[in-house]
Amino acid sequence: MRNKLRSVASVLVLLLATESIALATDSKKAAYFGGTVLGFDGAKDPVEGLLDITKTDQLTFTSTDKAFRGKTFGIAYNRIIDLKYGQRAGRRVGTAVVTTVLLGPIGLLPLLSKKRKHYLTIGFKDASDMDQVAVIELGKDIVRNSLAIVETRSGKKLEYQDEEAKESSR
Repeated sequence: MRNKLRSVASVLVLLLATESIALATDSKKAAYFGGTVLGFDGAKDPVEGLLDITKTDQLTFTSTDKAFRGKTFGIAYNRIIDLKYGQRAGRRVGTAVVTTVLLGPIGLLPLLSKKRKHYLTIGFKDASDMDQVAVIELGKDIVRNSLAIVETRSGKKLEYQDEEAKESSR
């Protein structure tokens, strides 16, 4: 009976862990988190994709998400009005639950660490000269490079949500 209960608990914990992993943005990818960009307005969750900052005239986001696969949007650097960078930190609760069930009290150690989500908010003018906004979640491995390139190519000064966001982007 005890083994059966442990097996059920393990399966439940794995289901919870895989759900939280599935919602995380890959460290080298980006996700369209929200805004006024046409084509992604029906999305209920962030739309994962690739952010291409290699072109000198615009950045391009291409969706790799199942529902929006292949859809793209571009933002011309010379049409950017403002740039803001912020982050949200959260505890690794899902990981702590999994490791506590499997390892006992030592599994609570992940609660001591934080996971951070990095957000770049871009205000820009579209081709019709209308104000638009795009909030893009950046994977942790592309944050510094992306922020530096977008700031340089747009000629706009990046505004930071707070001092912690400013320090983490360097």
